[in-house]
Amino acid sequence: MSLVTLAGIAKRHGTQHLFDGVSLQVPTGRRIAIVGPNGAGKTTLLEIITGDQEADVGSVARAKDLVIGYLRQEVAQAQGRSVLAEVVAGAGAVSGIERRMRHIEAELAESGAEDGLQELIDEYGRLQHRFEQLGGWSLEAEGRRILGGLGFAAADIDRDIGQFSGGWMMRVAIARLLLANPDLLLLDEPTNHLDLASVEWLQEFLAEYAGAIVLVSHDRDFINAVVNRVAELNHGQLTEYVGDFADFVEQRDERIAQLEMLAKSQGRTIARIERYIERFRYKKDKARQVQSRIKQVARIERIEVPTNRTKSVRFRFPQPPRSGRVVITLDGIVKRYGPHTVYDGLDLVLERGQKVALIGPNGAGKSTLLKILAGVLEFEGGKRELGSNVRVAYFAQHQIDALNPANTVFEELAGAATRMSTAEMRRLLGAFLFSGDAIEKKVEILSGGEQTRLALAKLMADPANLLCLDEPTNHLDIASRDVLEDALNAFPGTIVLITIIEVNAGEATLYPGDFEYYAAKRGLDIETRGAVEGVATPRGLEAPRPRPRESAAAAARRKRAEAEERNRRYRRTRDLRAALERVEATARANDAELADIGARLADPATYADHAAFRNLIERHNTARERGDELAVEWARLTSQLEEAEKEEALTGPAR
Repeated sequence: MSLVTLAGIAKRHGTQHLFDGVSLQVPTGRRIAIVGPNGAGKTTLLEIITGDQEADVGSVARAKDLVIGYLRQEVAQAQGRSVLAEVVAGAGAVSGIERRMRHIEAELAESGAEDGLQELIDEYGRLQHRFEQLGGWSLEAEGRRILGGLGFAAADIDRDIGQFSGGWMMRVAIARLLLANPDLLLLDEPTNHLDLASVEWLQEFLAEYAGAIVLVSHDRDFINAVVNRVAELNHGQLTEYVGDFADFVEQRDERIAQLEMLAKSQGRTIARIERYIERFRYKKDKARQVQSRIKQVARIERIEVPTNRTKSVRFRFPQPPRSGRVVITLDGIVKRYGPHTVYDGLDLVLERGQKVALIGPNGAGKSTLLKILAGVLEFEGGKRELGSNVRVAYFAQHQIDALNPANTVFEELAGAATRMSTAEMRRLLGAFLFSGDAIEKKVEILSGGEQTRLALAKLMADPANLLCLDEPTNHLDIASRDVLEDALNAFPGTIVLITIIEVNAGEATLYPGDFEYYAAKRGLDIETRGAVEGVATPRGLEAPRPRPRESAAAAARRKRAEAEERNRRYRRTRDLRAALERVEATARANDAELADIGARLADPATYADHAAFRNLIERHNTARERGDELAVEWARLTSQLEEAEKEEALTGPAR
């Protein structure tokens, strides 16, 4: 069954034609990634599906009673209730039923009169039956599970939502949508502001999602993990391909090659007919044949060959001044936010030419460390020292928020490029695809990707040799990401970006290699981690030295120690598994009790004895609270067991 059908859709913004003749069907179970360059109209297409925007031409048909969940690129800040309450509140009918049930429970607990009591009891019975049908008993537990997967600590789930930043608010919005379980999920760049662990969890969740999904993303790995269709929106046309992103690229190239071959053949046919027309145009005895061929040429529908080379940014970072060997030193840095200590005695040294990625869970302090390195954030203790001739440029995670929406593109760059001529500024903007009338566009009407490109252009207006970049690829289309990666690889200066120093628990741990190296080594004990010469080394971690030949006695002691460590990890894993089994058994018993109470509440005879009914309500509330506690404990033990199993895998089985 088709949930949404777009037929012959056309849309324009002012004088700009976004797309024309676009058609798309979204049946149940379909997972579609919409890809295309920045400004092609991908977000506009999602908003036409939701009804937030109207198409200029064409029709939109939506299934009856269709429930759509839409994740926008930006979400509004909220406050006044807990994170969990905000997530559960999005669960539609289930949430409303639960609120009414809680209200009736309060009335029953406070009321001593018999007037109206039976009506309340009858209503409660009906609501309870419907609540059970919709799976309401597990709602909060499922909400906690989803929030945990998206990176929320158990203690944070009950905090006021107003205490969290925009990035965490985005996670709340995602969790709210996932718990609501709509028929159709529309996700506009869902991986922005998520750390690696949360992205991986979201991929797995969406891969098992029963509803349909339409998403806009510039993350190839994410697309490959989630979708079974890719629809390319480019040059005003939407073309759908079966498979993931890799399949899309292969099929698109094959399609273009076939169209090129057909277009060449058609061109030869037209040229042959036109030569005939020219040759016999003025011969009376050929007039009928000439007119026939003129009509034939006019009737031919020309084959248009789309290019797979969408215009993309083209730039290299300007040659920076040469810095000293040591670019920046952090010595004993202490940073606190109120009572919360982020860093206490952090040491770090970066050297010329290093390219370092900061990786860690949200809240670990990556952006804080980057701001300290960039010199835009004060700290409470320690010393930050720049090397000789170091010039710093900082790209903030929310850099586009600092753009003045009232400025034109040219005016915005001119404010930062005080030492550039008008011609130089035009060339720089042209490299970022702002040319002609585009430089007079207001910042407020630019897409997210266009605003990011403008912010990068401002960054390049003043050459620096230390680049501090906080998620610079957010909102950039895939082609622009590739160009940025190439430019960063070619940059001769020093780069620190959040996207291998691992930041966690107030410590910065070095992984001297690429991401594959980091992924392979992330589970090892710190004694096995090392720094190699010429790579930024947090103080206290020495580069590994050649191990001297050990004696037989030393080898025996080492083997005994290794065996004891294996046994210790085996015992820890075994104990955690046993504890988890006990919690699961208790949870099953608690679920059975809830089911039994639910069955009794669904029986009209239950309400004849008011005292017994109230006792049943108390038992139900106690069991529900116990279920929430068990869900938290289950999540804690599961996390600990996963870590323990990783450690056990590194040391091998116990003997």
